[in-house]
Amino acid sequence: MCNFNKQNEDTKLLINLLMSRCVDTVGGVNFFLGLLEAMKKHKPNPLMFKGTKISSEHLIIEWNKTVFKDKLDILEEVVRSHKSTQGLDFNILENDNDKKSKKILNMVKALAPITFKITSQNPNNGSGFDLKIFESIKDDCVKLNPIFVAMFFCSTEYSKKALKYVPKN
Repeated sequence: MCNFNKQNEDTKLLINLLMSRCVDTVGGVNFFLGLLEAMKKHKPNPLMFKGTKISSEHLIIEWNKTVFKDKLDILEEVVRSHKSTQGLDFNILENDNDKKSKKILNMVKALAPITFKITSQNPNNGSGFDLKIFESIKDDCVKLNPIFVAMFFCSTEYSKKALKYVPKN
């Protein structure tokens, strides 16, 4: 999941398109990467930052709810267990262990209402964009938003590769 080189071509193209659209709404690649670097300064994870707002020189990201450590631990475990996944269509509820599945489902219920708003400090640079943690939530299938994962769990290098990607013919 966080190794761009291991993704299949369709996934690389999709991530590139999604990230490019986001970057275009906030003033460009450098502004976006600057925000990612500002977010990385908040340890152990910016999701736990009680201020629920992080600013870089050009952009601001804010969200409507602090994520507590117990939910973050489950989310990190899900992301880590799918790090080598080649593709974005995996279901985070697919698990052999019923107890683990219940914990994941409870985490999804707690985090689903969170919305992230990324805006430019200068309105002339773009209107910004919103994102959620989960791309889709259905009865027995929950998929993570790839932009969320890239911003909060993958390295800045991952985003750079995704944005520079040129499809093979």
